[in-house]
Amino acid sequence: MAGWYWTRWPSREGIGHEDESRPRRVLSVFGRSVLLVAVGWGTFSGGRYTGWTVAAAAAGLAAAVALCTAYLRVTREQRPALSYLLAAGLVGGGWLADLWLAHTLADFLWIGLAVTALIRLPPAPALVVAAAALGSYTAASPAGWLGNAATVGGSVLVGCLLRLDIEARGTARRLLAQERAAQAAQAESAALAERARIAREIHDVLAHSLSAQLVHLEAARLMLDAGTDREQIRERVVAARRMAQDGLAETRQALSALRGELTPVGEFLVELTGRERAALTVTGTPRPLAAEVALAVRRTAQEAMTNVRKHASGARGSVELRYLDGAVELEVCNTRPPRGRSAGGPPSEELAASGSGYGLLGMRERAELLGGTLLAGPQDGGWRVLLRVPA
Repeated sequence: MAGWYWTRWPSREGIGHEDESRPRRVLSVFGRSVLLVAVGWGTFSGGRYTGWTVAAAAAGLAAAVALCTAYLRVTREQRPALSYLLAAGLVGGGWLADLWLAHTLADFLWIGLAVTALIRLPPAPALVVAAAALGSYTAASPAGWLGNAATVGGSVLVGCLLRLDIEARGTARRLLAQERAAQAAQAESAALAERARIAREIHDVLAHSLSAQLVHLEAARLMLDAGTDREQIRERVVAARRMAQDGLAETRQALSALRGELTPVGEFLVELTGRERAALTVTGTPRPLAAEVALAVRRTAQEAMTNVRKHASGARGSVELRYLDGAVELEVCNTRPPRGRSAGGPPSEELAASGSGYGLLGMRERAELLGGTLLAGPQDGGWRVLLRVPA
């Protein structure tokens, strides 16, 4: 019996009409109206009521409709006490209608109660109410045993089938609600991932450019305080201006990257190492890389070279790009920085105070999102960053 879902009240989702289509609602209202007209016609036809008895029969019919409406409402709300009380009232109302010769109304109350009880009540009360209603119908019906058996069997069958239909509809609605919730969660997750991606782009472009400008401007300030030659200060200001121009160009490149428009990695590394005066080595057979992989390589190289400038001013940097089977590696290294000031600049400790400090975290996040790894640490007195991602 577990497969019939008769171990509890039927699901509210199956009984509810909130998400029914308009044609189905119109059809339901039309069917109830036709049924009410048929019951009324069967009750008042035949001329059995005259005078005040017509008004009494009309009042009885109205009371029966009100009682049925209340029963349907409380069973939909799954209120046990009122449901069973109204069911008993409908059984008694059927007997009153039968005594008043309103046999059509009595049959409608008994058979309708049996069917709705099998649909909407828990199993044990449903069987009791259905047995009482169909037993009353059989006792009052003038038809033979064959006709009564057909009516009782048909009512039970209809009730069972409609109950199964309601349970299936409820299950479908629950699954639909769960699917919608999962889609909403997936959309939220995608939005959060996109926000994280944009945040990384903002850091990699703006933080890189602004921190580079801050390095040169801070150097110029310290030179001014130390009374350094005007030409050297001018070089720092010009370098800061160049970094601002580069930052604008990189912002345009970042917008292109967000749209999926990327220049080849090799061209970017040639431009980057030329600007930073670092050595570039490419091993393996160059091949096109996926947009996300190419972006990770670009941003890692850019951030690593920025860190060399900030934290190891005056050190020599090198970049090596390796095309491997099923992967690509990027290694950025720098030598030990010279002691004291670099090329007339400030001490490296003061330059290291600039920037946001999230560069290494962003590089590692990019690698992990692509199923790769990123290693960073000291090597031979300098620093080494190694990125490896599937490609």
